[in-house]
Amino acid sequence: MSQGPNMVVCIKQVPDSAQISVHPVTNTIMRQGVPTIINPYDLFALEAALRLRDQLGGKVTVLTMGPPMAVSALRKALGHGADEAILLSDRFFAGADTLATSYALTSAIQKLDSQHPVDLVFTGKQTIDGDTAQVGPGIARRMGLNQLTYVSAIPSIDLEAREICVHRRAEGGVQVLKTKLPCLITMLEASNEMRRGSLPDVLRSERAEIITWNAEAAGVEDLGKCGMKGSPTKVSKVFAPQPRAEKAKMIKADDGSPASLATAAIETMLAEDAGLLKVMAPQSTSA
Repeated sequence: MSQGPNMVVCIKQVPDSAQISVHPVTNTIMRQGVPTIINPYDLFALEAALRLRDQLGGKVTVLTMGPPMAVSALRKALGHGADEAILLSDRFFAGADTLATSYALTSAIQKLDSQHPVDLVFTGKQTIDGDTAQVGPGIARRMGLNQLTYVSAIPSIDLEAREICVHRRAEGGVQVLKTKLPCLITMLEASNEMRRGSLPDVLRSERAEIITWNAEAAGVEDLGKCGMKGSPTKVSKVFAPQPRAEKAKMIKADDGSPASLATAAIETMLAEDAGLLKVMAPQSTSA
């Protein structure tokens, strides 16, 4: 009988999006005094891994890169049932964009893989602070893994044949895909429901050792690819959209039909902006 899968779930501690503020000079997110949470999309990835472990056995390791305060996110993941937690924390990682982040995480996953081959790497589809959806695919590219993005369900996995079948959301429907292990999966929102941590897991999470790796311990070979040095992305300005001064207008039609409403809306726009008449008027041509 084959062993259960060895799974790594990448999570990120992010500021609560309802209370984010931006530094006016550096254009970076101000984290001081802002409550932090586990990136909500990553919870779907964690639950997917935990369900596979419940079904097949194996191990779930949660991995994050961040400052020492990110330990709290790892402890929450352990409280949900993860087996092990690793924090990548080093001044060389500071200011990393998605390219540098994927490099550091890849180094750590490759170190874990050298100790015990990793079968599955899970991430959320994206993070709520960056919304780029680049880190998961970046890890897959660096490790040479098949990537299955926007996965909504994992109906089957065959460890003997080293194959996994997933449902992937695509434009206009659902794709059913099968690929070889190892692979990387980014989980879609609402693909499952995060379990409540059991009392033993919650108690264990408070006293569990959080493994902390600096760049050297994580196996990083090129510090020039980490942090701000390894980040080609430069943010020139971050700002919140200004609220619109004008208020919405109610447009009514006599019979309330879609055609009448459309006609009334067009007439209202033309009455308020005479320039639209020039745009809509047919262009005359000379013989």
